[in-house]
Amino acid sequence: MTPALNFTHQFVSGTSARTLLLLHGTGGDEHQLLALGRELDPAAALLSPRGPVSENGHRRFFRRLAEGVFDLEDLKKRTDDLAEFIVAAAAHYQLAQEKIVAVGYSNGANIAASVLLRRPGTLRTAVLFRAMVPLQPETLPDLSGTRIWIGGGKQDTLILPVETERLEPLAQPPRVGRAALDGAPQAGLGAAQQLVGALRLVADAVPLGGEDPVDGR
Repeated sequence: MTPALNFTHQFVSGTSARTLLLLHGTGGDEHQLLALGRELDPAAALLSPRGPVSENGHRRFFRRLAEGVFDLEDLKKRTDDLAEFIVAAAAHYQLAQEKIVAVGYSNGANIAASVLLRRPGTLRTAVLFRAMVPLQPETLPDLSGTRIWIGGGKQDTLILPVETERLEPLAQPPRVGRAALDGAPQAGLGAAQQLVGALRLVADAVPLGGEDPVDGR
């Protein structure tokens, strides 16, 4: 395994040119979102890395110092590592990198947002579900060619709506769909069908076939 492919991961081939990059939340692994990814797009290839950090036995993509307080130096390193993995995996599996769609949940959404901010151009489409601002760059990168969907729960007590709203400068029209979901899970992954329903809403908000996005709020 080459250094850039040193994420433990699952790859499932598809029948279309699209690939879903599935980024799990805290406590998940490379298997957690595979079924949900297939629900979202039955034809896409699935690329699902395991978070390399262990927090009391729970897998994450980067360290934190406390609840909601990120280790920024570790976050930057892990962001670069993931960006390099995406590029290397695209070459290794012969994937069209511009057709890789990041689907991140909670901690996975945060690392996806960090890739958008720190390594712009690595991802062209991202779905951020229950995300918060991971880091604040001095200058907001040019994301004019990037399609972003941001979703969160109206009654989420862990990722407050104000945290989700802080991400909105990343995703101004015409490249965004946004949604505040009454039924979004509040902690952990929640019921699988809840997330499937939310991801189906994503498919309408940011059509993955290249159509213009729609504001899903």
